[in-house]
Amino acid sequence: MIVVAGEALIDLVPHGPTSAATGAQLPALAPRRGGGPYNTALALGRLGSPTTFCSRISNDGFGTALIDGLHAAGVDTAPVQRGPEPTTLAVAEINADGSAGYVFYVDGTADRLFQLPDALPPGTTALSLGTCSLVLEPGATAYEQLLQREAARGVFTALDPNVRPGLIADPAAYRARFHRWLPHLNLLKLSAEDASWLTGSSDTAHAARTWAASGPSAVVLTHGADGLTVYTRAGIELHVPAVAVDVVDTIGAGDTVNAALLHRLAEHDALSAAALTDLAPDVWRDILSFAARASALTCSRTGAEPPFATELA
Repeated sequence: MIVVAGEALIDLVPHGPTSAATGAQLPALAPRRGGGPYNTALALGRLGSPTTFCSRISNDGFGTALIDGLHAAGVDTAPVQRGPEPTTLAVAEINADGSAGYVFYVDGTADRLFQLPDALPPGTTALSLGTCSLVLEPGATAYEQLLQREAARGVFTALDPNVRPGLIADPAAYRARFHRWLPHLNLLKLSAEDASWLTGSSDTAHAARTWAASGPSAVVLTHGADGLTVYTRAGIELHVPAVAVDVVDTIGAGDTVNAALLHRLAEHDALSAAALTDLAPDVWRDILSFAARASALTCSRTGAEPPFATELA
């Protein structure tokens, strides 16, 4: 069982690029289920991995829709905490190349009030965290405590920081916190843009090698249209190109990669520190190629709509 912990929110996605919108030409906004951890859980469920979502979700209409979306994907929501506060909103801004930026509305919302659960479900083998949930207090501290507790229990841990600079009031404090997480991680997945922001350097390969030596057994960097690269503590460095596709938008692409990595690692019986360290280059090539294909399908449609297993068969 893979447990994904973190925020669930509603993306307000425009019809068409917003970079050129002016005056009366404001685009219509369509609500879509979202949030990095939510998208990861949804993608895992659609791929067929036994998955549980752990979060705090509003009792409002949006919250109900978020729960329904998880159930439709076969994701268990038993650990989800509910509350009367509103659902977080993220207004997406789509550029001409399909890349997305976000403006978040998070004050007083339900997901940031997450509390540390007494225990995760029996049979939990992996825990995945990331994005806004590790920034916004008081929930961020509870998620950090969950990471540390489960790592100490021997649960396989994965992190996709999915950095949102607009939400980070104190970058230096966040970067210090990020480094505190590293010893508790088995797998770190992040974009090259995230790596550059975290280090202040364009040498993302050096950053990945450094992180792999100080905590996680493997670091996967995504490079958008330039594909994915893995750096392992065992010294493997392997790059896989992206799959060419007509990009509608990139919403949920990184989350799909995150889910596809975990799903494929589980299929290779590699959701443990020892197994991850021992993976051969050809197995890593299979895992990264699977993630690249899954991400391409997400990019080919509007919003975070990760593929089903049948689409990747």
